[in-house]
Amino acid sequence: MSTPIATKVALAQVDINNFNPVLCPREIFRAYDIRGIVDENLTPAIAYTLGLAVGTRAHQENMTHFVVARDGRLSSPALTDALILGLTRSGMTVTDIGAVPSGVLYFACHYLNIGAGIMVTGSHNPKAYNGFKILFHFNALSEKVLQQIYAISAAQQFHYGSGQVIKQDVGFAYLDTIAQKINLKRPLKIVCDAGGGIAGPLALALYEKLGCEVIPLYCEVDGHFSHHHPNPSQLENLQDLIAKVKITQADLGLAFDGDGDRLGVVTAQGEIIWPDRQLMLFAQDVLSRHPGATILYDVKCSRHLAQVVQAAGGCAQMVRTGHSFVKAALKETGAILAGEMSGHVFFTEDWYGFDDGLYTGARLMELLTRDVRTLNQIWQSLPNSINTPEINIEIADAEKFITLEKLLASANFLDATLITLDGVRVEFAQGWGLVRASNTMPCLVTRFEAETQLHLEQIQMQIGLWLLSIKSDLHLPFYKGDEDAEITHT
Repeated sequence: MSTPIATKVALAQVDINNFNPVLCPREIFRAYDIRGIVDENLTPAIAYTLGLAVGTRAHQENMTHFVVARDGRLSSPALTDALILGLTRSGMTVTDIGAVPSGVLYFACHYLNIGAGIMVTGSHNPKAYNGFKILFHFNALSEKVLQQIYAISAAQQFHYGSGQVIKQDVGFAYLDTIAQKINLKRPLKIVCDAGGGIAGPLALALYEKLGCEVIPLYCEVDGHFSHHHPNPSQLENLQDLIAKVKITQADLGLAFDGDGDRLGVVTAQGEIIWPDRQLMLFAQDVLSRHPGATILYDVKCSRHLAQVVQAAGGCAQMVRTGHSFVKAALKETGAILAGEMSGHVFFTEDWYGFDDGLYTGARLMELLTRDVRTLNQIWQSLPNSINTPEINIEIADAEKFITLEKLLASANFLDATLITLDGVRVEFAQGWGLVRASNTMPCLVTRFEAETQLHLEQIQMQIGLWLLSIKSDLHLPFYKGDEDAEITHT
């Protein structure tokens, strides 16, 4: 394993008088991270204040050292510098590992045995956004702790001290560690689409190291996201990858989000293998070695997933959407695998239980090359249905939870079961529809699945009418119903 390079940076090199603590907007404290719009409710001064507040809260947990990394957004360098300044001013030592995917930040915390970390990233959000994913004791922060950090920032009651910054490169160690664990039985020809996000350079290096022929697509880091937005959960963002896979006759296409913790998959035929179907493959694989193990999946996943897990001898359990919620459930249940429809996959078998799209891609290729079937036969073996990707409905942050509460209060569908674990998932005999509030964006998130196209449209009609009965000015991309139709729930 490569030896990391470390150098110490004197705090005196930075003029701390450039920043003073400011009031932090409450709305940037989300369910599992801190996220806002740059120069509106997220500025370097706010990042500095957050560094002070996070460092102060960390002192209460007897933590003294943070790993910090950033994505490739144009605003990330300034926000990172300000954050680190706040952390060191609170007395924290900071190991700065530079511009890397989120998975490398999580890896570094384990590799360096530093349980606290902050990733400066806007993840899959539009380029105007940025934010912070925070770890305490190797775990993503709960909403309760995030609100405690907000309270510290609002009271301006900070712990002050004198910290230092250590610059360290863990990229080689990350690549070496995965290469030691992953063994492809044959080389694959793949296309990697990073969408201008931070994952591109390291993804190319990793998959070439594993023996693949790798064709790059938008793998240069581009904070403008000039070609398409780096969000593989949206159909339009996968069209260039589909075309490139077909033109180059590649075996597989892999797509990543802005910070590289989510994976999208395209087959040689141009079919999208959505994350819930990817999880079917991963579940069958891990259950072959761990019969009876628990597999977690979020409320947006196909009903076929639970059936596949049970058929493979596992226990399927639905959980709330959100990486911190899934990680908490992993710890509580001892599950061996978890996944979300958005593309986050979490392995605890021979890995650390964090979401990393690059590692997930490597694990997928290992699984595929071990199978005696052709790739197409593997994909065709996965049960499927008529379904939609995630469909976002724009709505102001201040209104989305109020609207959802009204929906919950009025939801009493005939001949359907309601799952209210996260929003409302309405389960009919022929399929289901979901409405939930996004934890990271000003929108409601919907998804639909049914046995036939007709059933899908009928479910969309009912869900659409229900939404419009609560808020008539919503624009529903999926809704094609008759405005005069009668609502079919009571």
